[in-house]
Amino acid sequence: MNKAGTVFLFTALLMPLLRAELFADPDGKLFKKPGYAETRPGVINRTELTAVFSGEEAELDFRKSYLSSEAQIFTALYEGLFSYNPITLEPVPAAAAAWQLSEDKKIWTFTIRQNARFQNGEPLRAEDFRASWLSMLDPKRNSPYSSLYDIIEGARDYRLGKTTDPAAVGISTGGEKTLIVRLNAPASFFPSMLCHHSFCPIDPAAVEGKNDPLSNGPFFISEKGKGYLVLEKNSRYWDADRVILTKITVKFTEDADEASALWNSGEARWIAGNVNIEALTDRSGIVVNPMFATHYYYIRSQGIWKDHRLRRALALALPWEELREGHILPAETLVYRMPGYPEIGGLETDVEEARRLLAEAGYPGGAGLPELVIRITPSEDADRIGRLMAASWMDKLGIPVKLDVIPFNRYFQSLKQDNYQVGSTTWIGDFADPYTFLQMWRRDSNLNDALHDDDDYEELMEKSMTEEGQDRFAILGEAEQLLLDRGTVLPISYSPALNIIDTGELDGWFPNALDIHPFKYFRFKAFKPLPGVALR
Repeated sequence: MNKAGTVFLFTALLMPLLRAELFADPDGKLFKKPGYAETRPGVINRTELTAVFSGEEAELDFRKSYLSSEAQIFTALYEGLFSYNPITLEPVPAAAAAWQLSEDKKIWTFTIRQNARFQNGEPLRAEDFRASWLSMLDPKRNSPYSSLYDIIEGARDYRLGKTTDPAAVGISTGGEKTLIVRLNAPASFFPSMLCHHSFCPIDPAAVEGKNDPLSNGPFFISEKGKGYLVLEKNSRYWDADRVILTKITVKFTEDADEASALWNSGEARWIAGNVNIEALTDRSGIVVNPMFATHYYYIRSQGIWKDHRLRRALALALPWEELREGHILPAETLVYRMPGYPEIGGLETDVEEARRLLAEAGYPGGAGLPELVIRITPSEDADRIGRLMAASWMDKLGIPVKLDVIPFNRYFQSLKQDNYQVGSTTWIGDFADPYTFLQMWRRDSNLNDALHDDDDYEELMEKSMTEEGQDRFAILGEAEQLLLDRGTVLPISYSPALNIIDTGELDGWFPNALDIHPFKYFRFKAFKPLPGVALR
């Protein structure tokens, strides 16, 4: 979804611990060894779960949300027209009972379920979707994911304040239970996009800012405090009979040792965040799987750095093999490889070409260039990469460089400021399509922290919206190649997902490429002792 997330970098020290519990199939995918769960004592028919996420608290208004941990919590609280299949991530009908597509494939007509309700019993209406979506597009709100709506007719102009009439946006109702959406162009991936939490409905009072959004999902918030949330089963949820868990406690911590202790004690049965692997007394629950996510640095198109020759020079001067050293899945591209997507060429080190580009841009030997600020987190790997970048640009190109270390809890907010040139993040795809990685680099995207502004890129992205299938993928591939060739994106690694969970004990949780796990499907399995072992 989208999202910034905790970056898990598996060093040479850590990998032996993981290999002890994992094996790879011929395609290189990692799975747990069979039989691991049979030695763990269990409790029959448990209906309460405690999970641990990184952070201090969660933003509960999904119009403001940015983090992957919050997206996971939203699977319990809110539900849009479609939701994710927990195994395949394909869209499955949720609040939508049925839908029709016009002959030109631009108009989608959705019928809302008759028994879909908010937690207070009020019926879920088509107007609730319309009001919520328009609220996401409100320019005053500046919602992080509002640019996802740009495929809807009139949505971009409305969120940018170029038009103020909501009737100009292609979102309308045809009765209490009928929602009509008009797109700018055909988009076969639209249902997948609608799984994202930014397309969920908000109750009328929350739209007006009178309260936090009410749940229309399988759980609701019964209690919240510093560092924790308690969710209880929503009996008014349209599919409540499928929901087995009655209570979910979510604890938040940045302390990896505390997370490990909660697992070791048996209190927490799922750790989805920072954790001390070495401190785990039982490592049978370690699950690592490839994810549709990339850890990368970026160079902002700000001031003189708008000149893509300067950005490309910086990229060509970098020691790429050293930068990616120690990462399990080194990345030369932004978009993780997927079927049908074209081969993209990564950058290689070429210091002479970098110096030539600096001279061509009017800065021979780096003379006249201002101090370049690299903003990093206080992690060992960020420090290593930051120092390699700084040394390359100072020693090889003559550019003054400063490292700016920002605490984790303020880092992502700091990327919105204008006092740095190079930053980093990990982006997890919101749905399984290259668009989720590429739309954020458009000049008017709320997610465009790099301030990327390139007419050629805009032209390619606009063109991609008029195509389908392989032709569309080919154009998106050209757009990605432009980001790399012009030194905007500096890919480091594809980020595997790390979770601590016993899938022999807990059913309904499946490793997947987005690392999103709808709480609706969770249930504990009945414990079965080993043959010949009696329970006391």
